[in-house]
Amino acid sequence: MSPRAYKLGQRQAAIDETRGRVITAARELLVSADPGRFSIDAVAQKADVSRATVYYQFRSKLGLLEALFDSVAAAGGMAGLADAFGQPDPLAALDDYIAVFGRFWGSDRMLHRRLHGLAALDPDLGEALLARQEWRRRGATALVSRFTEQQGTPPAELQPDVIDVLFTVTSFETFDALAGADKTPEAVVPLVQHLARAAVALTARPVATDSARPASARRRRSAPR
Repeated sequence: MSPRAYKLGQRQAAIDETRGRVITAARELLVSADPGRFSIDAVAQKADVSRATVYYQFRSKLGLLEALFDSVAAAGGMAGLADAFGQPDPLAALDDYIAVFGRFWGSDRMLHRRLHGLAALDPDLGEALLARQEWRRRGATALVSRFTEQQGTPPAELQPDVIDVLFTVTSFETFDALAGADKTPEAVVPLVQHLARAAVALTARPVATDSARPASARRRRSAPR
């Protein structure tokens, strides 16, 4: 190795180490007792680097958040989605897809809670999180299309409804609520898989029962003529 290549390698290693330290500081701030302090300045101070260094590495607060999301996705096993979509059987693909999200949501549950809670208050965080959510919707869309093509259900007219259901049941909010205080998101994977299987098996829209209708409509129906 030439001296120049060695020096370049050392420099890259130093850049990577600094980048990792900043991402770690960002995560620690978000799960701290005061996540509202999250800002470029606060991250730089916690990582013991200058504000300019953070901007040099990530360009913007949004860029830093994207890097954090990538780091969390890698640690949470999101690479497993490729194997899920590689399954030839759509039912196996669906089950694996849900299992990947169960592991992911459980890999750093507190961080996911903070991210979703703060998204409504922080425009940059909300924008970054929304983009990731749309990736999940595209995954649900691809799976539903495979079911329709290979098994005939759900029919084309029900695909948007089924996609909405899959998008909802694979969300962090669903896994977190079903897990509650006594279980982990991974532990509720079989239940979510059952719900998702029921959704893709739809052949017709469910008919609204009286209990599902607004009270005013039920009163009108039962009023004497």
